[in-house]
Amino acid sequence: MKLFFRILLLLVAFNNSSFAQQMPSPDENIPFLVTFSKSSDKTWGDDDNIQIYFFSIPQDIKTPFYIRIYDADNGGKYDENRNGFNSKTKFSVYGGKGAHSTPASKEKDPKGNYNSGILLNTKTFGEDAAYDDKWFNFGPINPTEGELQPEMGYVFKLVVEGGEGDDGNLYRLSLSSSKDDNVKVEGGNILTYEYCFRTSDNAGSVSHLYPFVTKGIISVTIDVFDYDDEGIIRIISVSKKGEATKLEKSENREKSVHKIVNDEINTSLDVQFIKNKLSKNNNITVSITNQVGESLAFYTVPIGGVPKYKYVIKVNKDKK
Repeated sequence: MKLFFRILLLLVAFNNSSFAQQMPSPDENIPFLVTFSKSSDKTWGDDDNIQIYFFSIPQDIKTPFYIRIYDADNGGKYDENRNGFNSKTKFSVYGGKGAHSTPASKEKDPKGNYNSGILLNTKTFGEDAAYDDKWFNFGPINPTEGELQPEMGYVFKLVVEGGEGDDGNLYRLSLSSSKDDNVKVEGGNILTYEYCFRTSDNAGSVSHLYPFVTKGIISVTIDVFDYDDEGIIRIISVSKKGEATKLEKSENREKSVHKIVNDEINTSLDVQFIKNKLSKNNNITVSITNQVGESLAFYTVPIGGVPKYKYVIKVNKDKK
């Protein structure tokens, strides 16, 4: 088991060589993350008004880092205005014991002590031109202030909570070694167990999510909230060239179950959202669980790289 996790960290470090760690990443092709305030209508795409993100730092990294938030305020250029901006969003950074290991932190519907750990910093944003279309920094942060997880290094948690109001706060995140620019932290990553995001407006666009399949998983259930019949969802993996989902709809939620084969264990999946019509301002919430209901993490830097289907060439021998 220890050997597996060492290999996992090496794969993350190798795959991280090209891009800084940002969520959404260029590979994901997602415009923005989104969190709505408490008085919003659930049919606007955010089912619980809370998003939780984790930042993993390898244990051998000793230099301080920054958690950066792009366009943290509620108003201005990008955010979703619902009859006048009137909203607040609170961003809180946690480290220490329980920041990641507490089960409530990893549920798709955060309840109970999801804000476990030691509160390191917090800030609440309303409509503020000083933060519109600009980066805000939490930091510098000492890596050892995180929760040490053997398989991940030091882990920090960012809890984003919609407060008063009904608007949608659209933002992006970065894990950076610099306060002035997005500079990668070697081997670092950003992950979440529930992904709430804005889809592209353009027909034909493809968004990607990269969950990691660990040992013991035999099936996964994709849960999509408020997809609005925008298009189709398919899965690419080392063993799947493009498995289409068969979504079973119940009210505003759609689910699809997929079997996991042996070759997919310890690899990432590429869950693709393929838009087949022009539509604006659609937000969706996505989670994936295994056969016993445990949430899988989405990594902005897919572990082992973006999965590619392995073509198998069969050779038929002529019979004599």
